[in-house]
Amino acid sequence: MTIGRRVAWGLAFLLVLAGYVVFGLLPALVERSMNRIDGKPLLPVSAHARALHASLTIVDLHADTLMWQRNLVDKAAQGHVDLPRLEAGNVALQVFSSVTKTPKGQNYDANGADSDNITALVVAQAQPPRTWTSLAERSLWHASRLDRQAAQSNGALRKVTDPASLDALLAARSGNRRVPVGALLSIEGLHDLEGKAQNLDRLYAAGFRMASLTHFFDDELAGSMHGLKKGGLTPFGRQIVRAMEDKGMVVDIAHLSHAGVADVLAMARRPVVSSHGGVQATCNVNRNLTDDEIRGLARTGGLVGIGYWDAAVCSTSPRAIARAMRHVRDLVGIEHVALGSDFDGATTTRFDTAQLEQVTQALIDEGFSDDEIRALMGGNAVRVLRQGMVPLHGVAR
Repeated sequence: MTIGRRVAWGLAFLLVLAGYVVFGLLPALVERSMNRIDGKPLLPVSAHARALHASLTIVDLHADTLMWQRNLVDKAAQGHVDLPRLEAGNVALQVFSSVTKTPKGQNYDANGADSDNITALVVAQAQPPRTWTSLAERSLWHASRLDRQAAQSNGALRKVTDPASLDALLAARSGNRRVPVGALLSIEGLHDLEGKAQNLDRLYAAGFRMASLTHFFDDELAGSMHGLKKGGLTPFGRQIVRAMEDKGMVVDIAHLSHAGVADVLAMARRPVVSSHGGVQATCNVNRNLTDDEIRGLARTGGLVGIGYWDAAVCSTSPRAIARAMRHVRDLVGIEHVALGSDFDGATTTRFDTAQLEQVTQALIDEGFSDDEIRALMGGNAVRVLRQGMVPLHGVAR
C-alpha cells in the first residue's frame, strides 16, 4: 500500500470515528448531563399507596422526550420517560411536547430570541436537513417519529387525537391493565409557526392537540415570562388562540408572560391549562403562577399541572410537589390540579416515571383523600383534554 493510500485510509477512519462520536455518542452524553435523577432518598411506599396507584388513571401533561434521540419503545439508560417506564408507573396518557428552539445562556429572567441551542442537537442527531433551518419542520419531524414508534410498539403505544381515541384508550386499559399507553402531542412555544397562521393547520394535521404560545423568549405571538419585553398577546397571538380553540387544540399558558396570561384568560372560551410549573405561594420563582392567575385559570375550567423539578416546587422532594398541589386545591378546588412533570426537559428530578408511586404516597401523607388523588392524578386531565379536543363550530366571537 502506498503512503498516499495509507493517509487516505487513515483520514477515512478518522472521519468515521468523528462521525460516530458526533452522531452516535454525543447526543446520549448530552442528555445524560441534562436529564438526571438526583439519587436522594425516596419515600417509603405503603401497601395502601401501591394499591391505590395501581387503580388510577394517570395523565401527565408535559414531557420533552421527543427532543432526544431515543426510541420510546425501548427502555433507555438515561432520561425519565420511555414506554417500559410509563407502563411500570401505570401512566395511561403522556403528553409529549415538541421543543424546537431554546436560547443560549437560557435563564428564567431575560432571554433574547437571536440564538438557538436546538440546531446543534438536531444536526448531531442526524435529523433530515429540512429540520436544520425550519422550526415547523422540527415539530413535524417529532410527530412523524412518534407515529413510527407507535407503529413499532405492536399496539402498546397509541396516539390520541380526539375524544374517541381517548375513550378507546381508556376502554382498552379497563381492569387495571397497564397497556396500551396513550401519547398526545403538544408544542412548547408556537414560534414554530414561523409567523404563518397556515402552519397551525399543518401541525394540527400531524396530530398536535395542545400548544403553549411562548417558551424562553418573546415571539410573534406574545411575550415570554423569560423574554426581554414580556409583553401581552400580539394581534397574531390573539388570532392563533382563537384558531386553536376553533380547531380543538388546548391553549397552554406555561412560560407565558404575566401580561400574556391575563390576555389569554380574558379571551378564553374553553379550559386553559398551565401544563408544567408551580405556584408562587409555595415556590416564589417568576416561572410560577400567582394566586390571581390560578383563580383566573380555574374560571375557565382549566388545570394547573405541577412539575417535579426544583424551580417548580423549590425542591425535588415528592412532598414539595404535594404541597404545591394542596395550595391549588385549597385555593380553587381539586378539579383544577394535575400532573405536569417536565420529565426529559433538561430537568433533575427525584424519580422517573416508573416511580410515580412517590407522588401518590406524598399526596396520602399530605392528607389528600383517595377520590382527590384520582382526580388530580388523571381524572381532571381526561375531562379537560376530552373537552378541549372537540372543535368549536359557529361559536360567537
